[in-house]
Amino acid sequence: MEKLMARISREGDIHSGGVLKVDSFINHQIDPALMYDCAAELLDRFKDRNFNKILTIESSGIVPAVLAGYIAGLPVVFAKKTKPISMGKAYSTTIHSFTRDNDYEVMISEEFLTADDRVLFIDDFLAYGNAALGMIDICRQAGASIEGMGFLIEKKFQNGRYAIGKSDASVKVESLAIIESHLGF
Repeated sequence: MEKLMARISREGDIHSGGVLKVDSFINHQIDPALMYDCAAELLDRFKDRNFNKILTIESSGIVPAVLAGYIAGLPVVFAKKTKPISMGKAYSTTIHSFTRDNDYEVMISEEFLTADDRVLFIDDFLAYGNAALGMIDICRQAGASIEGMGFLIEKKFQNGRYAIGKSDASVKVESLAIIESHLGF
């Protein structure tokens, strides 16, 4: 997506270890118009898939996921990183965070993800694929099917797409902007 790629080129900042900082428009300060366009583009790329729910993980995937849910008229569920006392039974998995370099447990309440769900997962980044693999695990626990996984930015050199395909070759993966190397586009 040209608009997103131009914004990354103009405002993105690549740090050591392949960390791409886009906090001026995606994951700290948010450009709502750009996020709306990204959500619409992701939905267009998955128009051939039959999904009835959108999933993401807190926190940076929430904005594009909610906008996609709004456009499509579908519910959005985000995996929580801490279990509130009000949550009953939940599906959970452990995910390694690339940017924070730690493991954390994420969970989704069993009442919001069932075997009847056909899921589109949306997130801000695809790096090593850890978050995506965690969502595949949670969906398997629930008996839900994953119709696709959409990302705003893919760091191709970190092989997340390969990890997803190795876990489930049937999952369609789309990324709006692809960073080819740790040096940029």
